[in-house]
Amino acid sequence: MLFGTGRGLFMVTAPAVALLPGFAPHLALATLPAATVVIGNALAAWIASMITRRTGRRVGFLIGTGLATVSAVMCFAAVIFASFWLLSIGGLVFGFFAGFAQLYRFAAADGITERYRSIAISLVLAGGVFSGFAGAGLAIWGENMVPRDWYAGDVDRFGGTFLFLVGTALVAAITLIFLRIPNLTKAQLEGEQRSMLEIMKQPVFIAAAVSATVAQCVMNFLMTATPIAMISICGHSFGATAGVIAWHTFAMFAPGVFTGFLVRKFGAVTIILIGLLLEAACIGVALSGVKVIDFWLSMFLLGIGWNFTFTAATSLMTTAYTPAERAKTQGMMNQIIYTVVACGALSSGAFIHFFGWDWVNIGAIPLLLIAVAVTLWYVASKKQTAIAN
Repeated sequence: MLFGTGRGLFMVTAPAVALLPGFAPHLALATLPAATVVIGNALAAWIASMITRRTGRRVGFLIGTGLATVSAVMCFAAVIFASFWLLSIGGLVFGFFAGFAQLYRFAAADGITERYRSIAISLVLAGGVFSGFAGAGLAIWGENMVPRDWYAGDVDRFGGTFLFLVGTALVAAITLIFLRIPNLTKAQLEGEQRSMLEIMKQPVFIAAAVSATVAQCVMNFLMTATPIAMISICGHSFGATAGVIAWHTFAMFAPGVFTGFLVRKFGAVTIILIGLLLEAACIGVALSGVKVIDFWLSMFLLGIGWNFTFTAATSLMTTAYTPAERAKTQGMMNQIIYTVVACGALSSGAFIHFFGWDWVNIGAIPLLLIAVAVTLWYVASKKQTAIAN
């Protein structure tokens, strides 16, 4: 919940700050600060998993919140001194924190029996329900909170927003002090392990990794471009944009209350495919119009689709490894996801600047088709294995 609040706050505010006159070197770079969050996540994914393997979940997660605090201070200073590049570096450091925070869902799965893992994962993601409105609300509340004489440059807004980012990081650290997740036993740590390549060659790993990667990539690609489209292209207000992102974030996490139960009842593959279909529906709505309601409905469908596919794919991945293999497999899954997503996030600003909002959406369609094809291939391979056995 707290990570989601900080991330939502940053994702809605950073593009708005970058669009202020004279702040970004070029409009095509307006999404760069938000993209650096994803880049930092990609760089930290594997390392964060290895650190938490050695130190335990609580210490590793506290290291992450320390990085979040540093990021928030850097972003505040970036606005005060009107430094676009410092804001981008601040986003990168927040991405390092995200590398640890993306392990929260796995930590919940590690601490519960296999029967309830999908439910635990979905309930952890459901913690983001509050963050959808909290992040956007704090962004709006902090926009004009800091006195004008605090600012050294021409920018005179959003300083207070990043002070709230400091607060979410510190409260998260206090919360994590009370975390109790059982560490691996000595036998589990030293248990027999397959090579990473052998694990990754499994159809179940491929299907889970590809579907989760596509869901995250499409979601991030469209979400990162949405504030630019709404403010710069369509002339909508910052308040309207923040509202759209708030409801999108709500839709990302609210289904977590019941997604796990759906995965148990209908199976991970079915929920993955439904999620991909909802993301496709989001693109259809986005191409139909550019009113606030069009953006709202599109982002709402995108959020639900992401939740279904990402939760089900994570649940499916937990069947691909043994306890001794969990850290490196979880780390590899996150590494793959956020490396690909980083490429998408980096290109979204240039894509929307040079090709427009419609082509941002059209560009996501091939990714969804790939994910559907790989998921159906996994189902076919599973049936062939069953027949052979």
